[in-house]
Amino acid sequence: MAKGNKPNHRRFGNIRQLPSGRYQVSYLGPDGRRRTGSETYERKGDAERALTLIEAKMISGEWTDPDRGKVKLKDYAETWISQRPGLRPRTVDLYTWLLKKHITPYLGGVQLGKLSTAMIRQWRADLLGNGVSVSVAAKAYRLLRAVLMTAAEEDHIIPRNPCRIRGAGDEHAQERPVLTVAQVFELADLVGRRPVGNVRKLKDNAYRLRFQRHGEMRTHPEVFRTRADAERALWAMGMDGRADCTQDRRFRALVLLATFASLRWGEVSALRRSDLDLIAGTVRVRAAFVERSTGELVLGPPKSKAGRRTVGIPQAIVPALREHLATYVQDEPGALLFPGAKGGPLRRSGFNTRTRWVDVVKEMGLPGLHFHDLRHTGNMLAAESGAGLKDLMARMGHDNVRAAMIYQHAVRGADKTITDAIDRHISGAGDEDEGGSAAVLIPVG
Repeated sequence: MAKGNKPNHRRFGNIRQLPSGRYQVSYLGPDGRRRTGSETYERKGDAERALTLIEAKMISGEWTDPDRGKVKLKDYAETWISQRPGLRPRTVDLYTWLLKKHITPYLGGVQLGKLSTAMIRQWRADLLGNGVSVSVAAKAYRLLRAVLMTAAEEDHIIPRNPCRIRGAGDEHAQERPVLTVAQVFELADLVGRRPVGNVRKLKDNAYRLRFQRHGEMRTHPEVFRTRADAERALWAMGMDGRADCTQDRRFRALVLLATFASLRWGEVSALRRSDLDLIAGTVRVRAAFVERSTGELVLGPPKSKAGRRTVGIPQAIVPALREHLATYVQDEPGALLFPGAKGGPLRRSGFNTRTRWVDVVKEMGLPGLHFHDLRHTGNMLAAESGAGLKDLMARMGHDNVRAAMIYQHAVRGADKTITDAIDRHISGAGDEDEGGSAAVLIPVG
């Protein structure tokens, strides 16, 4: 019998009438502390029904402490991110940014216990109404749903997760281009094309462009407002033959290997000389670089457990890799396979700038092509080999197959079948009409 109850009175909780005439409930929680209901009731029967519901939740294990529900969403979510196990650095950066940019300004000051589905539906509508993309809104919603799922199911702060909006967390991936083999080799050559010339700043802060044509240096008749404008003009002149060009081949092997071995940027940029075995025709993926929002580069494991893998290399690109090793890579086994300008890790921004990636892919008729689309192209070529799903997942480094299968997977077995199929694609590319095959769009699943 609860403290304060008289014989033949309520078995659970107390009801008292306030000076206003309304009724208020109180009860002992599982920890022995007395709680007072936050609501009052016009009729005593309503108060009795409220106590009955509270008791039923305690019996079923669904009761949540209303005092704990007073914690604000911002504080709880920040703690959730800091304590979440296994989050990769870039995921932490993404969650922190989503919370600060798209969740806290709207819901950060709301107590967890007062969040409702209607409130969250309005929050999402406000995001979309303020111009936030469907993709970013979906990411923010999924983060909020995960945070509140922990609050409901693990910490028992709220009775249930109020994120119950059908389809709010869905993202519909855009179709990404798949390059032909001929386009991959064209791209590998174009990223190393360098027009011969220079840009000089004038006294009036304009820029003068000089370029080489048939071995002779000439001055461009136009004066450019910015250095970037002058550099773009020089690059365009190199592409259409109005300026002489040299060929820097340091990134050629990178493009070919990333494509035909289905490597992520972080994986290919972390490769060492010892990871490449040209005799066996394999590349070993052991680590990956991750660039934080602060600009810090962090070397860690690949994106997933399945990311640690050994992948076969098509023989058709081995000569390019052998040339790269001899020309651009130091002799030490631990030397970076694709170092940056000063010998350190190659950053994606540095790669894009030095290769003029945006201009190159636009010149090829593929504006908006991402580096990651090279991996997508390699995956599609591998899929066309006819190999089974599990072997394909092993090659691609996806973790929706058992990790043990990755280590048991024999490079000379199923993966060699995939590699040989890609080799046939490359070898057959020479039979294609140079102006024929255009990139096709394949949905990314």
